[in-house]
Amino acid sequence: MDSLKELVEYLNFDARLDLQAVAVQNILGLTNTEKGREMLLSCPEILRQFILLCQVDSKRLAVAKDAARALINISGDEAGAKALLLISEASKCELNQRPTDNLIHVCFSFILDKDNSLADQCCMILSNMTRPAALVDRIVSLIEKADCKWDKIVYAFAYADKYNTKGAKLHYLGPTLSNLSQSPIVRSRLMDRDLLIIHKLLPFVEYKDSLVRRGGIVGTLKNCCFDIENHLWLLSDQVDILSHLLLPLAGPEEFDDEDNDKLPIDLQYLPATKERERDVDIRTMILEALCQLCATKEAREIIREKNAYVILREYHKWEKDKAALLACENVIDILIRTEEEIGIDNLKQIEVPSKYSEKFQEIDKEFLKE
Repeated sequence: MDSLKELVEYLNFDARLDLQAVAVQNILGLTNTEKGREMLLSCPEILRQFILLCQVDSKRLAVAKDAARALINISGDEAGAKALLLISEASKCELNQRPTDNLIHVCFSFILDKDNSLADQCCMILSNMTRPAALVDRIVSLIEKADCKWDKIVYAFAYADKYNTKGAKLHYLGPTLSNLSQSPIVRSRLMDRDLLIIHKLLPFVEYKDSLVRRGGIVGTLKNCCFDIENHLWLLSDQVDILSHLLLPLAGPEEFDDEDNDKLPIDLQYLPATKERERDVDIRTMILEALCQLCATKEAREIIREKNAYVILREYHKWEKDKAALLACENVIDILIRTEEEIGIDNLKQIEVPSKYSEKFQEIDKEFLKE
């Protein structure tokens, strides 16, 4: 511990480069082990200095990269994420002040900087820090105070190949958006009907080059489907979320003309080479999103009219994973029932007695065990 404290003076923003580099590399090595990370949490000043060192000038880029890598490792533990967030919340720096010890501001400013070499690392830090659900609202508060423009963030993500001149892909901004969209505030920003932000995310449901990006956006869309007041807009031709959610579940099956004509245009006459989403977690999230969209009578009728059932029927024949099958059956069970059988407009208003909900959970568990 004493040796750690001795390193602090070499971590100063303007310390001699050779000594600074060695000190950073030594601490970076510590972050590779759980014990080392725990030790660093007892020295918040070192954590603060690493946030500052990410912002050194281009002559010290190697130092900045090592500092960012250390922060990725530290933020991977919930305790580390909490410690870094506390430093950010306690920051006395002005919003435009650089360097700043507000890591949330640093990360988003780097992501939006087209010429920044650490944008990908910042996406990874944010992905880690937003993973604990208990931290999301606090992080959103810092983002809102910084007046970050959500349309600009999503634009950078959607056009990363052309946006960042240093080759940053920003894939980990996908899971960051997924984590942050647990917040109603973020969902309201993403579903701003004037800015049309969500439209830029929809194509990445089928993005083959990155599982991280694809999964993050499916998770984001699933969270957006929790808000009933937006369901009809999401299902409208203006957004057409149903086509984007069903396409990854669709295979090469051929339907007769009558069934095809009822399907959305993007799901009609798919080629014989059409493959379904390979990742079971993503498939399950899509099915959970569809289940959310079935909450109200008007939405259910739209989904039935667009013949979602035939896609889900064929998908159910193909699926082998029991959890995904169960999620699929939950959606199908709603769609094949008449509204008279359902007997209520909003399924979310149904209150299931605890003794029955516990029984249903046990039935699901037994099914998954079989």
